[in-house]
Amino acid sequence: MNKQMFFLLALLMVSAISAQINQKSDQLFENQDPLKIKLSYSNKVIRLETDDTTYVKTNMSYWNNKKWNDLEVSLRARGNFRRSKCYFPPIKMKIKKSKAEGSLFEGNKNLKLVVPCLLQDEKNDNIVQEFIAYKLYEKISPYHFKTRMVEIEFSEVKKNKIIVHNLKGFLIEDDKRVADRFEGKSFERYIHPKAMDDMTSIQNSMFQFMIGNTDFSVAYQHNGKLLYANKKIYPLPYDFDLCGLVDASYAIVNSRLGIKSVKDRKYRGFKRDESIVYEVRDQLLEKKSDFFQILDAQESNFELSTEFQSSKEFLASFFEILEDKSTFEKKVIQNMRTK
Repeated sequence: MNKQMFFLLALLMVSAISAQINQKSDQLFENQDPLKIKLSYSNKVIRLETDDTTYVKTNMSYWNNKKWNDLEVSLRARGNFRRSKCYFPPIKMKIKKSKAEGSLFEGNKNLKLVVPCLLQDEKNDNIVQEFIAYKLYEKISPYHFKTRMVEIEFSEVKKNKIIVHNLKGFLIEDDKRVADRFEGKSFERYIHPKAMDDMTSIQNSMFQFMIGNTDFSVAYQHNGKLLYANKKIYPLPYDFDLCGLVDASYAIVNSRLGIKSVKDRKYRGFKRDESIVYEVRDQLLEKKSDFFQILDAQESNFELSTEFQSSKEFLASFFEILEDKSTFEKKVIQNMRTK
């Protein structure tokens, strides 16, 4: 038995054990109304003094059942790029089971909290745009992270004063919860993309092409995790802030890909059966109105109308590619990777 087969069998055994655990109903993500929360901490401390094992404890207040509720949480900065470049570093949140029991957050031991990066006029709109990307993928694949928008009253502790910021953000569920839903197991290790499920891999690649994202690697799990379920491996993408749909001011371009802007799309999927690629194309065309409904539903959350219009135009340009067969072949079929 080779090592990869042994590894997959071990995952299957763990999955069977996980399937026996009774999972609580996930109220946190069932309700998609924006959740109001209050947090206070020092950006400097979070950025410089936390790591994978070091967290900062603080109180989070959240509005539920017509009242403010308090919950002790532990926070740390996550990510490398945003931690170094952003005024507000993105957050990994841990909640003790005993603290979460009976609360809205029951069953959520680990969460990601995505917050704006820089102090700019479009900071909150960039969050809405990235949130939209997650919602688009929900329509594409069942293997996705659940998310929920939050409205944050953030009291930043800075030297001897408190600065209050009103921010938009969103919560992302832990990959272990995704795995539990499918009686599977999430994991991180090098797996060649061609060893992953064909349909889901193409759906993921087409989604990344849709939002104009090249900042990912399914092989090395850069901005993604892997799910093993039903004896197959599925990609679980996340972190889309550097994509063209968001078009963040701090986004950088990978010049090796031959593009000059994050709004220049580059298909990064590996070569697979063309019939499946065309099947995914048809799936996306059939859901075109659904995708625009997702974007339109968020219009009121944009603070700048120009940001909303830019997002709509960018999404429309994707469907212009899909609807023209020769352009689709040039942009997608002819760009499928062999290595």
